[in-house]
Amino acid sequence: MNHRLTKMKNWMQKQEIDMCFIQTKENVFYLTNFYTDPHERLMGLFLFKNTNPIFVCPKMEVNQARSAGWTHDIISYSDHENPWNLINETLHELNVKSIKKIAIEKEEISYGRVESLQQVVPGAIIVSAEEALNNLRVLKDNEEIKILREAAKLADYGVKVGIDALIDGITEMEVLATIEYELKKKGIREMSFSTMVLFGEKSGDPHGNPGLRKLAEGDFVLFDLGVVLEGYCSDITRTLVYKSFNNKQKDIYETVLKAQLAALEASKPGVRIGDLDRIARQVITDGGFGEYFPHRLGHGLGINVHEFPSMSHINDDILREGMVYTIEPGIYMPSIGGVRIEDDVLITKDGHEILTKTSKEFTVVS
Repeated sequence: MNHRLTKMKNWMQKQEIDMCFIQTKENVFYLTNFYTDPHERLMGLFLFKNTNPIFVCPKMEVNQARSAGWTHDIISYSDHENPWNLINETLHELNVKSIKKIAIEKEEISYGRVESLQQVVPGAIIVSAEEALNNLRVLKDNEEIKILREAAKLADYGVKVGIDALIDGITEMEVLATIEYELKKKGIREMSFSTMVLFGEKSGDPHGNPGLRKLAEGDFVLFDLGVVLEGYCSDITRTLVYKSFNNKQKDIYETVLKAQLAALEASKPGVRIGDLDRIARQVITDGGFGEYFPHRLGHGLGINVHEFPSMSHINDDILREGMVYTIEPGIYMPSIGGVRIEDDVLITKDGHEILTKTSKEFTVVS
């Protein structure tokens, strides 16, 4: 049994939990090393306090699950079969009456699946497995860190491709397509999220949608992108100006950069997470742009592009060695545009390591 499954089993024993049902593709991957999207089909992992785990997946996925290293029992099913009938049979063979407490991913599981689970194990108390899974996943091991470093390098490359593609009259979607095409040539099948390339006033929307807006002199250009590499995500944002700029644009940029650097400087073990947000937000407020910074400072990064912890000012958790997260303050002014600067950050024994390396100097592309 791998060490992650062992840790979950130890948690179950301490909490007197008889069974744990894990069914998000990210947590299944974390615990089994098998990553796939089952779409609407059921894929899940049953963990037990006193016996070996059982994996449930469609028959079409069994070979890949075995190739990924899963050695325990598998309940497989065809599309014409109801997997819960097979699960019911298996759990009754394991003496389902002894199962009194079940842990599930309460924030992620559908109500229909909870009902199916309750029919198989009627009367059992249901509790949350999220906290245990978050506490495991939040501290990255050496192999995870190695992958995250490589994913960050590919994000840097994506920004470089985007910058090199900028010419008069090119559209946001044309630049976006170029970035993703070049990354696919390097073996990237999936982006961490929908790539953002925003010009001019459109950069003033934190989650703007790229379209056919054409690039013109004096525009802000905002890139926000990341790749999925071996199941792990990267996430970078860089903002620059095209050919010319005004003093307001430079003031906004320098304020965001100052805020980001201040939060980075404070990133080290033992620091309260919420203080990073507070530090960056104070810089932006002092610069006169406080109302234009509407989101948290960042988010955890790993198998999910947004995962635990939330880098919000209300978070009282403490930074620990092995945490990976983003720092991405921004200022967004609808009539002018916006600036966001984002890096992927690893907490080390004595401080931090910035995984994304693209320059953050105020840049005018000509």
